[in-house]
Amino acid sequence: MQRKLKTLPLSKVKIKESFLGSRAKVVRENTIPYQWEALNDLVQDAEPSYAVRNFRIVAGEVEGEYGGRVFQDSDVYKWLEAVGFYLEVHEDPEIEEKADYLIDLIEKAQEPDGYINTYYTLVEPENRWTNLRENHELYCAGHMIEAAVAYYKGTGKRKFLDIACRFADYIHSVFGYEPDKKRGYPGHEEIELALVKLYDVTKNKKYLDLSSYFIEERGKNPHYFDLEAKKRTHSNRNFDNSYYQAHLPVREQETAEGHAVRAVYLYSGITDIAAETGDEELFAVCKRIWKNVLERRMYIHGGIGSIAYGEAFTFDYDLPNDIAYAETCAAIGLVFWASRMLQCEPDREYSDVIERALYNGILSGISLDGTKYFYVNPLEIWPERREKRNDRNRDRQARLQARRQGWWGTACCPPNIARLMGSLGQYIYSYKDNEVYVHLYLDNETEFEINGQNVVISQKTNYPWDENIRLVVQMESELEFTLALRIPGWCRDAKLMVNGKSVDINDKMTRGYALVKRLWKQGDDVTLRLAMPVERIQANPEVRDNVGKVALQRGPVLYCLEEVDHGKNVFDITLPRNAEFSIKYDPDLLGGVSVISTTAYRSEENEWKNTLYKIANNNRKIIDIQAVPYFAWANRAPGEMVVWIKEC
Repeated sequence: MQRKLKTLPLSKVKIKESFLGSRAKVVRENTIPYQWEALNDLVQDAEPSYAVRNFRIVAGEVEGEYGGRVFQDSDVYKWLEAVGFYLEVHEDPEIEEKADYLIDLIEKAQEPDGYINTYYTLVEPENRWTNLRENHELYCAGHMIEAAVAYYKGTGKRKFLDIACRFADYIHSVFGYEPDKKRGYPGHEEIELALVKLYDVTKNKKYLDLSSYFIEERGKNPHYFDLEAKKRTHSNRNFDNSYYQAHLPVREQETAEGHAVRAVYLYSGITDIAAETGDEELFAVCKRIWKNVLERRMYIHGGIGSIAYGEAFTFDYDLPNDIAYAETCAAIGLVFWASRMLQCEPDREYSDVIERALYNGILSGISLDGTKYFYVNPLEIWPERREKRNDRNRDRQARLQARRQGWWGTACCPPNIARLMGSLGQYIYSYKDNEVYVHLYLDNETEFEINGQNVVISQKTNYPWDENIRLVVQMESELEFTLALRIPGWCRDAKLMVNGKSVDINDKMTRGYALVKRLWKQGDDVTLRLAMPVERIQANPEVRDNVGKVALQRGPVLYCLEEVDHGKNVFDITLPRNAEFSIKYDPDLLGGVSVISTTAYRSEENEWKNTLYKIANNNRKIIDIQAVPYFAWANRAPGEMVVWIKEC
């Protein structure tokens, strides 16, 4: 078992300003500069970050005490990784100068043996590696390594990469199977996948071996975390080992457990190691956990991790709407994992999840102007309940009211969105030998080398608002290869034409991809039509919260009802089973979106004046309703929102 597909360098994919392209542009032009301000504590009315300040203290530029959480360094690294991605495609001397300044600070913060961590340098210099379970040293190291690799690829500058290699070399000297090394592993996974990236650019096998060690050692008896905890006088956590995915050795795990972000970062690392080593048994672990997530533990918007306590998976079909956690970072991590599974096993099952999460549970985490954020992404919200019930406000639920926030002290999600959108180009295509796979549809132009010849493919589309995608193939001379086009699982009627002639998709389908093999010529024109009627989506009846309800979806986009369009108590709206839907694209609404309109039922308010309970009747009034894309909710005014609508 090895990777069957490869991704393209970001520099080979030029994304244009259709829907996703415009969102990526907002992140590049607004979000990256805004986050620089936030990381430097310059955003008014936002919680301070302390992240850059901590590095400045260690570097001797300012005096002061450490601020923030033990993992505060990671926000700087994720921002730098996002910058590296964008610089691979767009020149920006001003942002590059800021990034180089941060890298200089990081170099100054690096200790002679290669170690870097501002918390331990400033607060507990004598206690390195004594609390792997809780204190995120290896997590921060992983994000630094990922950032260094991205910045090297984006700019060609080696300084940051060399810093990362020195740190990775030091970590390799500390951890491993040898008698003089620690047998530990990270409480918050991340370094596993980062080390594989470092191996990919350096070809230094010890980084791959170290990643494999961290994965294989995890969960073995005696439990390292338990042994480690006995040496400490206190603990900040009361979670058991399943929270850290350390309840069993990795090869024995069957289901997605514990903290959702940690879990998908681990599964991404496992998939990487399985692919690099050809380990079929390890890949089988990924497959069975993937099935558990896909079939029983994932929200309709691609969110995972349903409970605030521990930001974790709970049990099969436990997917409540109003108290859904569905952290933005977890959906992003799910995309990371799905993309790796896709490269190993080309199947739309994975690319459909990438699309679902991207268009819904991730884009919802950032405002349309790119400067406000949701940490968690529920499927319904009643603001007054969140504000006035203590049981709803505890366990971090207060992070999500009815409006996005400018920043948090724990700000993992904002820079995570920035780095995902910065790397968007790597999720659109894959290739191998003489096959080109198209996973996502958006306006772009890309270039492949097939059998020694450059092939340019241009996509032209207004997806996801428009059903039509056009691809134009350009090359110097005729060339035979296969173009594999994803036919999304949500599409029940797809039509394909090449140079105006119909192609039988059913005859060409393999694992959800239409494989068009032909002798391609200069200017060949491919048209794909993916019918996008409004669909009523039902949940498995084991999802108790959604029995008797439907969600509205058109193409990959999930819809919701907002108070701003319907007044208070959107939960009272009931959708008739025979309701007919109309679609209209509104260029002036929410940056330009397609809106779903229909009629529904609502209670007669005057029947309930001064009455709490009464004998049931069917007195309902007919109203017009308007559903808007879920990702764009709370961009006009705070208020109620609901995705799953009662049906009658």
